Amino acid sequence: MLSRIRRVAIILNPAAGRGQAGRRRDELESIISRAVRNVHDIVSWQVVETTGKGSATEIARELVDSGTQLIVAAGGDGTLCEVLNGVIGRDVKLGLIPLGTGNDFARTLGVGLTIRQAVLSIFYGDPVKIDVGKIRDRYFLNVAGCGFDAVVADRIDKGVKKMRGKAAYVTAIIQSLKDYEPVDMKLTLDGESREVRALLCAVANARSYGGGMKVAPDALLNDGVFDICMVTAGKWQFVKSFPKVFKGTHITHPDVFMARAKSVSVETHKPIRVIVDGEQYGETPAEFTLVPQAVTVMGPERRPGSDSELYGYLDPPME
Repeated sequence: MLSRIRRVAIILNPAAGRGQAGRRRDELESIISRAVRNVHDIVSWQVVETTGKGSATEIARELVDSGTQLIVAAGGDGTLCEVLNGVIGRDVKLGLIPLGTGNDFARTLGVGLTIRQAVLSIFYGDPVKIDVGKIRDRYFLNVAGCGFDAVVADRIDKGVKKMRGKAAYVTAIIQSLKDYEPVDMKLTLDGESREVRALLCAVANARSYGGGMKVAPDALLNDGVFDICMVTAGKWQFVKSFPKVFKGTHITHPDVFMARAKSVSVETHKPIRVIVDGEQYGETPAEFTLVPQAVTVMGPERRPGSDSELYGYLDPPME
């Protein structure tokens, strides 16, 4: 539970989740107002709305500079990533209210997918230190990668406008497969290289992306390594095996290569798109670096005998 936290700010992206985040602001404020009544150290809290892409990072920096001690991202994984980049390296705690399209980091962290569950985790859960990924000057919490998944994310952003969650991702995958072809990649893990022809390479700090696709089902948030998933199947073989990724059973497929490493480099003969926590971020070549236990996030309450999923995603359980 929070202690010695006096100032809290929620950075709300009103465009997240096809606009549902903005429409649910009154509901969010009502739930927060009720939750803070029993958190006696808190003397102030506020909701600040973003004004466009990138603004959450600047807002977070300004809030930290003004003395805010807990900053909460209310939106999707992209919003959380932006807020992370505004608080990384500062003495501040990070919270999450999942109001986006996929909300995958919330699934891994175990804070729940409803506003009420997430708010209870923020104010009554336990702070835990977790790892952070980095590419160039960008930090991320969930999953980064390149290839087909980046193309799918771009299609969701630009084309699949009326769907949310799993339906949006499945539709975008089917549409994107028509034109996409595997790419020759050179993958270097902690200095050891291999060359493959692959559909995608996912670099995971957490377990899922795409609204519940468990691309790295065994990933842990504080084990000091990425889980890497490379799919070398042809695209129609990929379609046949695709349902397995929602259960995480794809990792036993002969055309799926899984590995762990602290640093990952991806080179391609021609540049391909890179995705970071659901957002486009340049092209290959790309180098991903793991920064161990770099940020403190508010997870669910961990009690003896608790069924909190957080126990399964931290190794070892943190006191």
